[in-house]
Amino acid sequence: MFKLKPFEEALKMTKQAMNDALAPIRARAAKAKASLEVSKLEEQMLTLEAEIHQLCAEKELDFSRIIEKMDKYALAEHRYKQIGQIVEDLFPSTKETSDADTK
Repeated sequence: MFKLKPFEEALKMTKQAMNDALAPIRARAAKAKASLEVSKLEEQMLTLEAEIHQLCAEKELDFSRIIEKMDKYALAEHRYKQIGQIVEDLFPSTKETSDADTK
């Protein structure tokens, strides 16, 4: 159960101490946001793959549209790799922990 700090102790807490206490929560929130972005990119890439296959199966091939979709896919794939690197750099201990869990 939550317990209030004595008044004198609460007065002594600095803004930095409050920020330090909130740091782990903010880190988890940032990682969750990154995970959401990864999911959005994965969905976008799967959708684009399906659209590319559909365009390639049409009777009249429209190479401009196929190339346009392939360019969008390449950009999404590049961003997917970038966000993976960012997450790995920003949250190295989490990455190491998850690697240890899979071994």
